[in-house]
Amino acid sequence: MLNKALHTTWLRIVTLLFGAALAAFTVNFFIVPQGLYNGGLLGLCQVIRTVLDNKLGIRVTDVDLAGTLYLIANVPLLVLAWRSMGRTFVFKLILCTVTQSLLMTVIPVPAQPIIEDMLTTCLIGGLLNGLALGLILTCGGSSGGMDILWLYLSKKRGVTIGKMGIMFNVCLYLLCLALFDVKTVIYSSIFSVVTSLFIDRMHQQNITVQALIMTKDKSDDIPQAILQAMDRGVTYWEGHGAYTGDDVRVLCVCLSKYEIETLQNAVHAVDPHAFITVQEGVHAIGNFKRHLN
Repeated sequence: MLNKALHTTWLRIVTLLFGAALAAFTVNFFIVPQGLYNGGLLGLCQVIRTVLDNKLGIRVTDVDLAGTLYLIANVPLLVLAWRSMGRTFVFKLILCTVTQSLLMTVIPVPAQPIIEDMLTTCLIGGLLNGLALGLILTCGGSSGGMDILWLYLSKKRGVTIGKMGIMFNVCLYLLCLALFDVKTVIYSSIFSVVTSLFIDRMHQQNITVQALIMTKDKSDDIPQAILQAMDRGVTYWEGHGAYTGDDVRVLCVCLSKYEIETLQNAVHAVDPHAFITVQEGVHAIGNFKRHLN
């Protein structure tokens, strides 16, 4: 189902919406009732919501104000993304961000935690949140937040996205430590770590693979089909089949795991009898594009 969704437009949209809904449900049902905080921009909006409520008495009954604050905070970041990133990616970004923000605002937060043990809540919540965000990323979308700014700075200034995210979260949880208590910071950190670990397991765009294609087609049709369908470079050399004695062409392509089906379709459209092998765990160094769409 997931592999099919990756290559079918309407199924991608459905999967993106499901991921955004699951993320909103997880936050409101698991994290907020325990008084914990996400990482990133959403976590900062949750902290601001708590300060407005506890310190200033600004409260909206029956809704979580953090969802509305998150949507407002994303507006300038969405404008930045529109000016600097691909339109298809930005469309998915807006769709996911608006859906998650609105659902976080309207989904009622339980008065009491649905799971009493805080560690269990962090583990289950982190797993579900990682699953949701992993689905969104795998389908070429994003739930917004500071990732937009990190992507922009990485593109323009060469900064490391991971390091920027860690630095922001360290500052956020130091703020939580100053405003709340150590217990809140520890369990919020556990939730964020579990979420990140599960995102990496789900996010197939992070898994680089190498494909070898053996074909008797000696024309440039297959390399051109791969270039047009995937915007991937192709290296090839001439080979010789030891069993058949036939001359073959061997093509080598590095790609992300979620692109395997697209590669297979492009190759077999030219040569239905082409033989393809795929090796995972390849480390690509140099000019290797991580496609967002």
